[in-house]
Amino acid sequence: MLKLRLFLFLLIAGCSFAVAQPLVRISGVVYNEERLPLSQVTIIVQGQAQSTVTDESGAYTIYSKSRTFSIKYSLLGYQPQTLKFNERSGARITQQVNLVANINELEQVNITNKKNQLSNTTTINIADVASMPLVSGNFETMLKTLPGVSTNNELSAQYSVRGGNFDENLIYINDVEINRPVLIRNGQQEGLSFINSELVTKAKFSAGGFEAKYGDKLSSVLDIRYDKPDSNQTILSTSLLNTSLTAKRIFKHSFLLASLRYKNNSSVLIKQDEKGSYNPNFADAQLMYQYDFSSKFNISILGNLNLGQFKLEPTNRETQFGTLNTTLRLNVDYTGKEIDDYQTLGTAVTATYSPKPNQVIKFINSYFNTIERERFDIDGSYIFDEVDNSFPIENFGPINKNKGIGSYYNYGRNSLNTQIFASEIKVDQNFNNHVFSWGLKFDQSKYDDRLNEYNYTDSAGYILPNNSKSILLQNVINVENDINIKNYSAYIQDSYSLSDHAELQLGARATYSSLSRQLLISPRMLIAYRPTSNNKIFRFTAGVYKQPPSYRTIRDFSGKLNINQKAQSSYNTSVGYDYAFDAFGTRLKFTSEAYFKYSDRLIPYKIDNLRIKYLANEVSTGYAYGADFSIGGEFVKDLVSYFRMSVMHANEDIIGDSYVQNGEMIYPGYLKRPTDQRLNFSIFFQDKLLNSPTYKVHLNALYGSRLPIGPSQTPRYLDKFYVPSYKRVDIGFSKDFLDDAASHKPKFLDRNFNSVILFVEVFNMLNIDNTVSYLWLKDVDNVQYAIPNYLTGRQFNLKLIVKLKN
Repeated sequence: MLKLRLFLFLLIAGCSFAVAQPLVRISGVVYNEERLPLSQVTIIVQGQAQSTVTDESGAYTIYSKSRTFSIKYSLLGYQPQTLKFNERSGARITQQVNLVANINELEQVNITNKKNQLSNTTTINIADVASMPLVSGNFETMLKTLPGVSTNNELSAQYSVRGGNFDENLIYINDVEINRPVLIRNGQQEGLSFINSELVTKAKFSAGGFEAKYGDKLSSVLDIRYDKPDSNQTILSTSLLNTSLTAKRIFKHSFLLASLRYKNNSSVLIKQDEKGSYNPNFADAQLMYQYDFSSKFNISILGNLNLGQFKLEPTNRETQFGTLNTTLRLNVDYTGKEIDDYQTLGTAVTATYSPKPNQVIKFINSYFNTIERERFDIDGSYIFDEVDNSFPIENFGPINKNKGIGSYYNYGRNSLNTQIFASEIKVDQNFNNHVFSWGLKFDQSKYDDRLNEYNYTDSAGYILPNNSKSILLQNVINVENDINIKNYSAYIQDSYSLSDHAELQLGARATYSSLSRQLLISPRMLIAYRPTSNNKIFRFTAGVYKQPPSYRTIRDFSGKLNINQKAQSSYNTSVGYDYAFDAFGTRLKFTSEAYFKYSDRLIPYKIDNLRIKYLANEVSTGYAYGADFSIGGEFVKDLVSYFRMSVMHANEDIIGDSYVQNGEMIYPGYLKRPTDQRLNFSIFFQDKLLNSPTYKVHLNALYGSRLPIGPSQTPRYLDKFYVPSYKRVDIGFSKDFLDDAASHKPKFLDRNFNSVILFVEVFNMLNIDNTVSYLWLKDVDNVQYAIPNYLTGRQFNLKLIVKLKN
């Protein structure tokens, strides 16, 4: 397989490259029949890679690499329109477009338009997915460049938003809620996420203040759409880390999306401090098929089979850490191995019926079955030294002092079988200035959990004998849990145009959980105002968000369940401001949002080696506040770039965590939450050679400030240690051999392919040692040390994306 990939790379790289032509810019506004601007209209230059969507005011800008070209304007619920152009090189064209409603479409135009205008979401540019250098290859990694999203692990698809944790985020694909594995740890054991980037046509993300139609989680929503393609396509993407093959087919009354993916990132993992035999293999198959029985009724099927296995036989580890004055070194020799595997089978069937043009009814049924297993049996014998750092050599000088000789042992035989069934009906209907929506849902989750694990650390046993005391095992878990959780929920919301410039959305959710036996009511509100200038938007949101207890939150450190746990709740408010303006010869957009979240009931947790461990029997109150900023646009013609920054503070006060010290009662009060990352900053910048724009560069830079942490078994108020700030720069260079800007195209490629793009990527270009977690050891003086577990180092990658002619 590797030889085949290298052969393809060399074949493409050996082809000739192009000479550029000045680009033609087309900009304007897209309206409906009532002369109201339409947002989220998809605009593509046919036969080229250029695509964009209109903003909230219906405005767009797109570039063509040739003088003669056609542009297609399309939006669900409207008849697509294609315009032909024949312009001089470098021309600047203003083109206003009016789209006509298609009464035969299932989703009525006014419903679609008002939803897009009122949504408190960020639209993700799908074209950026392929060009952004991502070591994990998962779509969710893109979210870590968005304002409000924290990051500290490039191997994981999981993310935290505005002080929340990974379990507080909602993910939907075509209105179907997607669930993630529970047992498998975040990071190197993770495989392919459910979202297939090649199948995504639209993606929206909300970092808070989302609508009542979305489910009962505290933090965020990612809304993904797999829609009908514009044409038949076959896409092959291959790199040194993963490979995918995607087919999109259109038939007379139906369409099919199908994809196969494979991932093996062993070349990345072997550069970590822990050396050994890494064998991670992940694969999935995914398809979507929709058949239109008539202009009013269709049925779609979404299916997924996701398989993963992570094998590790560690051999040794050497980690140096400390300060300039004191340098410590840990050497470990390992025996044993770890095998983690999972398989997920999921399917969803959606029936969509439109009895009249202004009404859409959806009936959605889904089933997911996930089987996860962890098996590890690893013994590490270590020597812990303080070394002389006065010698200017890489491995420093002789040993000043031995800090400890000992061993640690980790054992686990864990398995979890999860079955989730959901059935839901959703209705949207337009009444003049109102879009009225309601829905009912039932879901049932079954968990069959078997946990058997423990660990043991002998930090100085060979030097200080234990005086015949018995060996004390740590973190012993040996339980069997079987539980069935049922949830009933309903929502209702109304989107209303108060005037030509103001819109109001009111909604509420009601949820009943069989576990907590609570009826939860969550009202939500959004107000949007556009001044006459039409290049500004002001937003205000307020709402209550309540998250019923889940299996993860009710399981404590020992594996026992707190079946009396109640729902978590949060009261959110935010103020947002968007401003579109012209600068640097292009159209830029500035967005900002300030927020405050108060929680009168939270389940505190600790993060232990990339796994969330809930203090299931504890309750806390908390708050988070901050602000998110973003500015983006085509700083370089035809290439979108973003600069984003977030500041945030998140605290919680665990009820009843007082303790006695030296005869005095101590009240810890408010503590930093494990996700209290005060500052996040990201840059995604794209550029190209002035005289040869087929050559491009894609830069992704991330910074996340430090995070609080402590040993896994200590109380939360002792989490006074910090994971250092996360700093990472990834860069990619691409060559588009069939770009329309090329005056000479390789004949073989032009005859057989629509697109051929070669990427050369450098992950962690500055080779920064980012810390993801710690190994906690004590020396002979009973002083505890945190030995860092580092993330991935510098890594080179080649990637090839080709689109075959059909």
